[in-house]
Amino acid sequence: MPDTVQFTDTEFMIAQGARLLENGKTIFVGWGIPQVVAMLGQKLYVPDLLQLFEFGAIGPQPVLPFVRGTMGGPQNVYRSVQWSNMNWAFAYSASGYMDYGMLGAAQIDPYGNINSTFLGGTFEHPERRFPGSGGGNQVASHCWKTMIVIKHEGRRFVPKVDFITSPGYLTGPGARERAGLPAETGPHRVITSKALFGFDETTKRMKLLAVLRGLSPEEVVKEMAFKPLIADTVTEIPPPTADELRVLREEIDPSRIIIGH
Repeated sequence: MPDTVQFTDTEFMIAQGARLLENGKTIFVGWGIPQVVAMLGQKLYVPDLLQLFEFGAIGPQPVLPFVRGTMGGPQNVYRSVQWSNMNWAFAYSASGYMDYGMLGAAQIDPYGNINSTFLGGTFEHPERRFPGSGGGNQVASHCWKTMIVIKHEGRRFVPKVDFITSPGYLTGPGARERAGLPAETGPHRVITSKALFGFDETTKRMKLLAVLRGLSPEEVVKEMAFKPLIADTVTEIPPPTADELRVLREEIDPSRIIIGH
């Protein structure tokens, strides 16, 4: 029977991400979509997920609904087990306490390097500069596994990013280690509005693992500016459930600040 539920690209990405979270684990959360992923996951699947925000809130239970521009506001520090500062937050991740990091991105390359700094031109004279990467570098460098949430548009998947804001596997096998980063850390999953990617253990290149139900692997990769590896068995991802959409639309983001895109 065909799926008839209506959902946005962003709702699908958020639902996908929430299903990947593990209960009892720690996660360093970036602004925007990653926040909402953690909120949905904690609400439905992983009640004992411990979140960390770069401004220093550790283990909060964010107050719903999501409010734009409140990364460091009272909504995100409610019932924190600790409220410190940015230095402590990064010290915890650098010390190996964070199982996962979750980041958004403007561009990504085959090795999971992500750009959220500028597009086009040069660093000094960019065509478009973004507000800033926040703690993106530290999250991707220090957390054991980094998950990246990015809309599935061909222009975002490039052979070489305009700027490496947050390191993936850099230029391939061994590059993270040569840069002084632990070999066990690195990008883990790329969550898009059409698919789910991982990374090949040997080559460190991005690999297609699963696609949204109703799409084929060929449809997913045809618009990408580089061709990812494809798993021997590509599974399908079901669309957001009625429960996931209800919580997103009625409890977390009723104003459609994030999920309306």
